[in-house]
Amino acid sequence: MTAAASTLPSPLQRSRGISLRRGLVLMGFSVLIPGIAQAVAGNRRLGRLAVRVWLITIAIIVVVGLLALPFRNAVIAVYANPITLTVLQFAVLAYGIAWSLLLLDAWRIADPRAMSRVGAVVSGLLALVLAVTGTGVAWATSDILAAQRSLFGDVFGGGGSAQTVNGRYNVLLLGGDAGKGREGLRPDSMTVASIDAETGRTVLFSLPRNLQRAPFPVDSPLHKLYPNGYYCPEKPLAERCMLNGIYTVAQQNKKLFPGVKYPGVEATKSSIEEILGLKINYWAMIDLKGFEKLIDAVGGITLDIGKKVPIGSLHSPKGVYDWIPAGKNQHLDGFQALWFARSREYSNDYERMIRQKCVMNAMLKQLDPTTVVTKFQKLADAGKQIVATNLPADQIGPMMDLAMKAKTLPMASVSFTPPTLKAASGDYPTVNPDFADILAVVTASIAASEAKDDPAAQPTASSSSTATKKPSKKKSTSTTTDNLDSICKVS
Repeated sequence: MTAAASTLPSPLQRSRGISLRRGLVLMGFSVLIPGIAQAVAGNRRLGRLAVRVWLITIAIIVVVGLLALPFRNAVIAVYANPITLTVLQFAVLAYGIAWSLLLLDAWRIADPRAMSRVGAVVSGLLALVLAVTGTGVAWATSDILAAQRSLFGDVFGGGGSAQTVNGRYNVLLLGGDAGKGREGLRPDSMTVASIDAETGRTVLFSLPRNLQRAPFPVDSPLHKLYPNGYYCPEKPLAERCMLNGIYTVAQQNKKLFPGVKYPGVEATKSSIEEILGLKINYWAMIDLKGFEKLIDAVGGITLDIGKKVPIGSLHSPKGVYDWIPAGKNQHLDGFQALWFARSREYSNDYERMIRQKCVMNAMLKQLDPTTVVTKFQKLADAGKQIVATNLPADQIGPMMDLAMKAKTLPMASVSFTPPTLKAASGDYPTVNPDFADILAVVTASIAASEAKDDPAAQPTASSSSTATKKPSKKKSTSTTTDNLDSICKVS
């Protein structure tokens, strides 16, 4: 026997090597096309069925992807339907399990008994790892779909109006506080985002929670109880009869709102519509704990803070025990952002309103699609903390479009605080507000915002009005927006 012949592998070694390569090839193709191994070398009927299912799945994905280009919002609406998500949840899980079983069967078809012991072990471990990974991915995807179904089903209840008024959407954002020592849940912050339906350019209007004499429209059930606005002349009750107390009053008188799921929100919304002269399309209420989780879910927010803000309360046993420092590019987690938006010590409600709007602005500007995709599970869990919204699932797409447009444009902001908020009489604007002046400010602010997208337009009350009432003929000097930069600025 020659030296060259002695170095050649034996027929048994060659046979084992061929079996190993065959097994790896069958498993490799099974990863790409489930069922191909069975169609070639195993149960051909099962293989052909699996390949057909794979082809149909690919075709559906391609068709949906192509339809999403011209009909993006319609595709989102169908996807957001709980029935669709339920079907997808179980279909993905079943597909992943079937894919893993077919992969393990491909290794069996390769006949590991014909391989060397090492080859059989290595190929078997590889098949097992791939199968477990595939099942794990399918399980995780199914969990995400279940979270989405729960989120859309629990949060997006519908009932809002998609009809624009003078080309604008108006969205009421309520920050609820049901903390210890508080009677029920009360809106701690009330802001209306008035959004141009074409450009997405937005104006934020914030109302102080301690506003008194808030009017009700004549068709509101509370109008008969408070025909001259929500006001309690008795001093011990004065603090109860404020704008944020309307929620509690309506909840305590649910019989006046038959068939209304959230009478507190409905009553608050109708009063704010009357005050601002804006028809509210949608509303959303978030409790403070949900707000904290939401900030953490997106990895925090970054702000330029002009004034340090205390953490804690002078009226609690711990007192003020820490501070959020002033400075540029201050990164806040959920706990810090919550205190930044909520803290009252060494400031007032008006400053707090500005901080709250700054945080909302940061959320809008800094939340990106990548964050939504990579942290959806946490976002969904935080989203369940939202008490309610009347945005229907089929309007998620259009609102997402507007949000993306709004991110590219400066956001105007008006806080109805002194000196912008004026008194109709006396020295206390929140006790006796000049509601006619508020309407005039709203009208002028929206006109000024719209003029930025139409250079030929004049930012006057007559050029564009969304008010349902005629503004006061008295000249208003409060048409400028508040300056957020002195308190905080989005980095």
